[in-house]
Amino acid sequence: MTRNVHDCKLESVETMIKDLGAGVVSVWEGLRPITKKMLEGVMSAGINTPPTNSAQKFSYDAHADWELSRLLTALDEQTKKGSNADILHEIAQLAETCASVLEAQSGSAEVFIQLAERAIKQHNYNKLDKLADRLSERFSSGEIAEIVRQTDVPQIRAIAYETLALLPIPSILPLLDDPLYSDIAANALEQKAYEYDSEEARDLLDQLDLGNEIRSD
Repeated sequence: MTRNVHDCKLESVETMIKDLGAGVVSVWEGLRPITKKMLEGVMSAGINTPPTNSAQKFSYDAHADWELSRLLTALDEQTKKGSNADILHEIAQLAETCASVLEAQSGSAEVFIQLAERAIKQHNYNKLDKLADRLSERFSSGEIAEIVRQTDVPQIRAIAYETLALLPIPSILPLLDDPLYSDIAANALEQKAYEYDSEEARDLLDQLDLGNEIRSD
């Protein structure tokens, strides 16, 4: 019986994984088969094929997001433990594959923070700029506000605030009614009003101040 070429390629990745440390192996074994095949497909496609194209051949969902994030964490942790050059190269290759798919596909605040912190630690500011571009392209205003809420890293907060401030006001307005994000939204409106000279944002801030004064009376 002829074996599927894809299955053979996946076996080669499985063989590589066994050498990457117990933590990586444990996470890998918990991945769904479709996620493993997606990673293998992206790795096989090489650097000339955007990860978006390869990943879109498979069903990418929130669970895949979570799986790849966990695997990336395990790989980065294994890197800290050190190993021989060949193993470290394989870890780096798989880690960059995970990161590239997450960068192309994820709309999660947690994943954005993970990728941004990783770029900062690597002093890869070109990558950080690309992540910032993705933030405005892929993320909802709520997820952007969640990034501000979750992180204490100044660079990441600044990127998220700037992205929020550049959104149209109708995208920011719903956040004002959410107790989790109302202060963040107000800060973004203030930035929009005074750093980006938005008269509409200034008028809205005046209305909010007036409303607060009336309620306090």
